[in-house]
Amino acid sequence: MKELMLGNAAVARGLYEAGCQVVSSYPGTPSTEITEECAKYDEIYCEWAPNEKVAVEVAFGASLAGKRSFAAMKHVGLNVAADPVFTMSYTGVTGGFVIGVADDAGMHSSQNEQDSRHYAKAAKLPMLEPSDSMESLQFAKLAMDLSEKYDTPVLLKMCTRVSHSQSVVETAERMAPEIKPYEKNLAKYVMLPGNAKKRHPLVEERIQKLTDFAEKTEINRVEMGDTALGIITSSTSYQYAKEVFGEKASILKLGMAYPLPVKKIKEFAEKVDRLIVIEELDPFIEEHCRMLGLEVEGKSLFPMLGEFSQNMVAERLGASVDMGKSLDEVIPERPPVMCPGCPHRGLFYTLVKNKCHVMGDIGCYTLGAVQPLNSIDCSTCMGGSVSSIHGFNKALGAEGEKKTVAVIGDSTFMHSGMTGLANIAYNQSNSTVIILDNSITGMTGHQQNPTTGYNIKGDPAGRVDLEALCKAMGINRVQVVDPYDLAACDKAVKEELAAEEPSVIISRRPCVLLKYVKPQPALHVNEGKCIGCKSCMKIGCPAISFRDGKAVIDHTTCVGCSVCEQLCPVNAFER
Repeated sequence: MKELMLGNAAVARGLYEAGCQVVSSYPGTPSTEITEECAKYDEIYCEWAPNEKVAVEVAFGASLAGKRSFAAMKHVGLNVAADPVFTMSYTGVTGGFVIGVADDAGMHSSQNEQDSRHYAKAAKLPMLEPSDSMESLQFAKLAMDLSEKYDTPVLLKMCTRVSHSQSVVETAERMAPEIKPYEKNLAKYVMLPGNAKKRHPLVEERIQKLTDFAEKTEINRVEMGDTALGIITSSTSYQYAKEVFGEKASILKLGMAYPLPVKKIKEFAEKVDRLIVIEELDPFIEEHCRMLGLEVEGKSLFPMLGEFSQNMVAERLGASVDMGKSLDEVIPERPPVMCPGCPHRGLFYTLVKNKCHVMGDIGCYTLGAVQPLNSIDCSTCMGGSVSSIHGFNKALGAEGEKKTVAVIGDSTFMHSGMTGLANIAYNQSNSTVIILDNSITGMTGHQQNPTTGYNIKGDPAGRVDLEALCKAMGINRVQVVDPYDLAACDKAVKEELAAEEPSVIISRRPCVLLKYVKPQPALHVNEGKCIGCKSCMKIGCPAISFRDGKAVIDHTTCVGCSVCEQLCPVNAFER
């Protein structure tokens, strides 16, 4: 059956058809929908893990038991999972084991733009790279087969444009792979130095076998056209090259990102007059070609950063295509903002009011860094805020301790904030950590996490008690506040900053976009009372604007949170 399918949904379909039985992931854009789509198949056990390292280890455990398994993450998530992944390259697998990683060229929702292909080379793992939804489905199935045939985890590299675009796929029935019985094998799976030394030569032999496979596989294919120009490319860059040149160029389309073929590339290069590599981000293919002694152009023509497009390819290579049309007027920029009624807004306003230094983290609350709140000093990675405040305060002592806090979301705290808090408790910095508990994993689209009490399907599940957890980790001062209550927030922040020991504030209110959260009636502004002081504008709520010197509330977006009402010195906001 043929149907239009999102790239991520196609990966899930491929896993289903390949007989995958266990999926464990941590949500991360642009990879999230793979696991959400997998959860729609009753034949696949799916879960959200606390972080990517745990997810990979869960999937490996399922593989060890003989079942086909999968773990998905975004590119920075692979950093978190790298520790076990590198060793799993040595152990190999029992049941097929595939790791999906989605890169984010252009940084649409990421803090860096790293190229995951380097992980494949560093960990000596095969990596497949689809260029559309049909290939996403096919490559997911192929990855499972390669995993078992070559006794290796396999990386499946997606990217934003492939993950979140739709194209036609042809589906098939689910296969029922043979379940391999578990057999204890210390030499293969216990990576003591003595065993690891014996496994490393097998990894090198495997890469050579996979290189031979790369020479023959149809996913690395040559499409001969005009030999004046030869293009080596992959992923979405292949689509752009085809749109621009069609049959006017010869193309070597690489579906296997690592290991790359040698003979096939050399033979292709001999057939064309000019050789160009088109690839997003790093010159991964280009450097391989140069290592083979080929004269090739790549990053001398194309940038090292951002997404490409057919227009860019045409412009850089002097091709004539329909470049599309641009607007005559410059469109005003629309910076990202927290939603009207976002529970984080009141807490951030309180921190700004108290002139706090704020160690930030990764989540929708990172938007507290933008104007007009401008409330975050730094943001690096998941869990980084809790570790950073400890170092900041150890460096500055009382000068930093009395005016510095860390903020971290509930899901992010479970991901990698707990170890930082353990360090604060153990090494005793006088640090205040604020857990922004909005009862969901918000930034990636409302996924459950260990603090919500529900699993990926929305069924009741084990729930971590944040208050009890923090106290069990050695934090004696733990208090909960409602971020809609500005007076309570101000009191809590002042108390904990003044305390002479580590403390945790849990700012708790569900995300306003959750279906069960019912908005209150919208507020309106009494124009007769409004004095135009703009105190209400300090919180940056999108529902509030100014017209003719008076505050105005958009009744279609206001959820009646009353934070603006508490800020108004003349009580101009009314219900």
